[in-house]
Amino acid sequence: MKIKIGFGFDVHQLKDGHPFIVGGVNLAHHRGAFGHSDADVLLHAICDALLGAANLRDIGFHFKNTDPRWAGISSMILLKETVKLIKEKGFAIGNIDASLCLEAPKINPHIPEMQKRIAEAMDLSIEDISIKATTNEQMGFVGREEGVVAYAVCLLEKI
Repeated sequence: MKIKIGFGFDVHQLKDGHPFIVGGVNLAHHRGAFGHSDADVLLHAICDALLGAANLRDIGFHFKNTDPRWAGISSMILLKETVKLIKEKGFAIGNIDASLCLEAPKINPHIPEMQKRIAEAMDLSIEDISIKATTNEQMGFVGREEGVVAYAVCLLEKI
């Protein structure tokens, strides 16, 4: 049995008037993440963790932010494409453990829906998707609500 772990990190700037999509859920907030796709920081970190564990480089290598095909695209599509790459390389996904760091809005009420959507996209059990949230105690760009950060780890098993 060969087991591999992966680590992912992503950050996006927050801007007034943009939608704030996290874990496939559109959060009601006056600011949202800005990026080439829908800027779903959580899904981007998960994709990077998966790709890294399988030694498939990173999300920017596969879904370039200069490619018009990915402009405004749902990151759920990017996640599904990433899962296909992982399976094509002969891996099964064990679990995901992720953390979000932002001051507002509160994430905890939305975690069950995020887990459900991510599990469905990855063909996993909700029990295999852990999502946590914290603040940055009002310090730095996260504390000033200028940006949002996500971290993720995953476990892959060669099949």
